[in-house]
Amino acid sequence: MKYLYTILLVSLLTTSCEDVVEITVPTEQSRLVIDGLVRVTDTDPSTNISIKTSLTSSFFGTIEPQTVTSIQIFNSTNTIQETLTESETGNYSTTVSSESLKDGSITLRIVYNNETYEATTAFIPSAPIDKLIQGEGTLFDDDETEIIIAYTDDASTENFYLFDFDFNEFLVSEDTFYEGEQFEFSYFYDSDLQAGQSAQVSILGVDETFYNYMNQIIAQSGGSQGPFQTPSGTVRGNVINITTKDNYALGYFSISESFTQNITIE
Repeated sequence: MKYLYTILLVSLLTTSCEDVVEITVPTEQSRLVIDGLVRVTDTDPSTNISIKTSLTSSFFGTIEPQTVTSIQIFNSTNTIQETLTESETGNYSTTVSSESLKDGSITLRIVYNNETYEATTAFIPSAPIDKLIQGEGTLFDDDETEIIIAYTDDASTENFYLFDFDFNEFLVSEDTFYEGEQFEFSYFYDSDLQAGQSAQVSILGVDETFYNYMNQIIAQSGGSQGPFQTPSGTVRGNVINITTKDNYALGYFSISESFTQNITIE
């Protein structure tokens, strides 16, 4: 265990004293972190697959990019068999046809420190954005900026959505109460966005497992960090260490259809 020593200075009239307080700081082994959210659009015939790998350090430490031995991606129909190339430390990419990502299950395989990590997912469709406008309402104070977004849910299946509101702000939704209907809601930016500033808003289709994962991440972080940063408590993703089960990785691998619109703040 490591100990953090804090000196508390307490002054009472003309008498002062010093106490040493020992605070036990939790230690956690370093873990591989996988940023593997792949966005597929209906307008691009090809999709860039970008996977970021990093490594956690101490309890109060930062997450640093980490080079791994290899990263491969393949699908169950053998139409994808790609090895990703590292462009800079911890950033790996390749380009495949968008249609091939919709064909069967997709597996990500990473080799690091003589151990193999795998995550398997499948393409999840989304819904186009019907409306994206700026509102005039506030939730708590006048510094907030309201945007109003609407989309129409597909009634043929149960759907889960991830919203990316830019500026590292995310929200999840499920269609339990609006299945097959158009759904409209407001989102409030805490920061005071300036007139003329643009925000890129995306709606992504996700499965129930990724929905639950993101729900925990957002709840723990207060919405102030992305889906692949280490939260205050360890949230397991879908990346499995098939060599050493207990040495699991953090992060998630997902193939999501994405619809995006830009809005300029007035």
